[in-house]
This record gives sequence, C-alpha cells and structure tokens, in this order.
Amino acid sequence: MSAAENDTSGTPAGPRPEPIRFFGTTWVDHSGGYTARRVGVAVGSLTAAAAACLVLRLAYDGLRIADVGGFVPLLMVVMFAICSSLAFRHTWSAFTTRPDPDRQASLRGLLAVGFVGSLLAYFLRTFTEAPGEKLHRAEYDRARADYEKRTTRRSGDPSKKRRRS
Repeated sequence: MSAAENDTSGTPAGPRPEPIRFFGTTWVDHSGGYTARRVGVAVGSLTAAAAACLVLRLAYDGLRIADVGGFVPLLMVVMFAICSSLAFRHTWSAFTTRPDPDRQASLRGLLAVGFVGSLLAYFLRTFTEAPGEKLHRAEYDRARADYEKRTTRRSGDPSKKRRRS
C-alpha cells in the first residue's frame, strides 16, 4: 500500500503549497473567493497608502507651522520620496525572487520609512496576481514535478530484468 493510499485525511500526498498573506492557498486553483480577496487587498492597500499620505501631510504641516525653516520640510519630503521609491522597488522585486534574509534585515528601517511605496507596490501587483503568486507557483510546480519524479514506478517486474554481461 502506498503513502497516498494510506492517507485518510483526504489531502493529496506530496508537497503542500505555501500560503500567501491574505490569500492562504487559494492561489493554487483560484478558488475560495480568490477574486474577491484580490479586490479587497487592492482596496485595502490603496486605502492604507492614502491614509499614510494624509498622516505624512499632517506631519509636514506641523513642521511648517513650527516654522523650522525651509530646509527641514524639504529634507523630510526628499527622504520620504527616496525611501518610498526604494521600498517600492524592493517590494516589487520580492514578488518574483526570494529576498536575501540578511539584506532584508538591513533594509528594515528603510522599508519602514518608505512604507507608502510598499503599499503601492502591493496595490499595483494585485491587478495581475496575488502578490508573490508567480514565485510561489514556480516553487510549488517545481516541488510537485520533483515529487512526481521520485514517486513514479517503473513498469515491469524488476526480478525479470535481464542482467548485463
């Protein structure tokens, strides 16, 4: 009896798909409200980005009211613009390749400052797929192919195999 026949839980044997945040494993066959989740993630990330921009605007107005001079508000705008663009690029590239954990840890502060860029990358990616779906699908398909290759049986009886002389 094979492992697949022994499994009484009803789940297929082999590698399991890795869940994606907000989507779980619905990205595998686009079931379980996948489209509604994509719409919800798009609306949520755009709403969060708009709220973040409003908070940044209030912070900018606070600096202007405090009359700290022209350099500090300019520095704040430039800093958030640069950090947001770098966070956007980093988040966008993380949807297609696994980021290096050491680099990810070193960029944590920059990504926190540029959170608006990350939210916008998430928003834009939901128009084509669940963010990270392409990467997860490639890894899952590769794992399934490797599993199938390992578990396929040869045809014929090995005891009747002709010996090479």
